[in-house]
Amino acid sequence: MTDPILRVQGFHSGYDGVPVIHGIDLEVAEGELVAIVGANGAGKTTTMRTIAGLMHPFKGCVLFEGEDISRKKAHETNRMGISYVPEGRRLFPKLTIKENLELGAFTKTDREEIERNLEQVFDLFPKLFDRRSQIAETLSGGEQQMVAIARGLMSNPRLLLLDELSLGLMPSLVEKVMEAVVSINRSGVTILLVEQMVQEALEIADRGYVLQTGKIVQQGTARELLDSPEVRKAYMGM
Repeated sequence: MTDPILRVQGFHSGYDGVPVIHGIDLEVAEGELVAIVGANGAGKTTTMRTIAGLMHPFKGCVLFEGEDISRKKAHETNRMGISYVPEGRRLFPKLTIKENLELGAFTKTDREEIERNLEQVFDLFPKLFDRRSQIAETLSGGEQQMVAIARGLMSNPRLLLLDELSLGLMPSLVEKVMEAVVSINRSGVTILLVEQMVQEALEIADRGYVLQTGKIVQQGTARELLDSPEVRKAYMGM
């Protein structure tokens, strides 16, 4: 594996001084698609929010391209090349698709670059181009998720953090969203995905970490985890 673009070391995090994550280590190499999987409440979103700079670790560090970003704020990590697509989509419901997307480029000042980025996300999600003037709250859950992912791409991230993409979506839509994630990764974007739909996430990932009550209890290639009796019994009902 090449040098990691992201490395998390001895990482403790939580809310109001109450720990949720208890000393985890993980890394993501440039170009990889890595999944953190586990049940609801395992600490997956806390991990993502801390990497993104919305929270700061109590102990340990987050390294991005070798630089310690543990104390950086979210707008600073975004400028550095990290984009976070939060759980629950968090769109601006009264704005159009295009307006929501443009807000994803808030760190960009070059209008030509923003237009190029719009063109790229519309190529990836042609349906969004057709509906670019539609108000976000009128979209289906699956369409809103596509807008959220596209908005995350508007800053040209080196690392895309995707948090619980399947939440609230029908199984057929989950499959389409996962296909989009694979396509984004193949275009050269490194991805860290957290997901409680364990099988679906591991089927598209290169490697994975299993998070349980704030600790990593298993890690390996996606194939190794899919074949693991413990993972199959705990998360896939097999």
